[in-house]
Amino acid sequence: MNPILTWIGGATAALVLVFSGASLAGAMMDDPSTTQAAESDDMTIEDAIPIDADAVATGGGDDIEFVEGEVVQDVPEKPEADAKQAPFVVKRILDIDGPIKYGQWYWDDKNVPDGPIVMTVDLDARVISVFKGGYEIGAAAALLGTDKHPTPTGTFPILFKQRHNVSEKYDNAPMPWSMFLTSDGVAIHGGSTIENGYASHGCIAIPDELASRIFAIAKKGDKVIITRGEKLEMGGQII
Repeated sequence: MNPILTWIGGATAALVLVFSGASLAGAMMDDPSTTQAAESDDMTIEDAIPIDADAVATGGGDDIEFVEGEVVQDVPEKPEADAKQAPFVVKRILDIDGPIKYGQWYWDDKNVPDGPIVMTVDLDARVISVFKGGYEIGAAAALLGTDKHPTPTGTFPILFKQRHNVSEKYDNAPMPWSMFLTSDGVAIHGGSTIENGYASHGCIAIPDELASRIFAIAKKGDKVIITRGEKLEMGGQII
């Protein structure tokens, strides 16, 4: 098709659309339904939505009571803090006469309710304490590291436990009931001679009898808090 025919064709199509539109508009004007719809624009809200005059006059349905003045609404009390989020505090300290000597250990978990296990180690006092739900159930003097191989301070979760263990670093020294605190091998364990003049390579060595009891109840994730010179008293917060 040449350009002239193309232009004429486009104009013809436009004319057809104009006439078609005019015809459609005329048909709509002749349609009674269209006229009714147009007239509906003049309807009021009362015409569109029927109203029960009797109900309006009498108030209809249940009576509504209006109150003058301020209205105070009760606010529900906040729920008590979750026991898991409550501070872990000291609820009992073992009755031990005098300082704990090397080789001595104490254990009393009779009538102690279930609760999380937390252990504390004081590097200055060289003592380990075991708490169950805030009740001290065990204590002993501990062998600790030296200046060359110090015992680290901080809060350490038990990473894993090993009932029968030997030290590959130090001539296969026995480390039964090991509870590892660091990835480089620092652990609470038994198997050592707990006497004055001895030391560990950073571990916390305790008597076998105590180590076995702790091993039986401690689990992965239980916390061990190692400090220097910090003391705990009744009601004091542990963690």
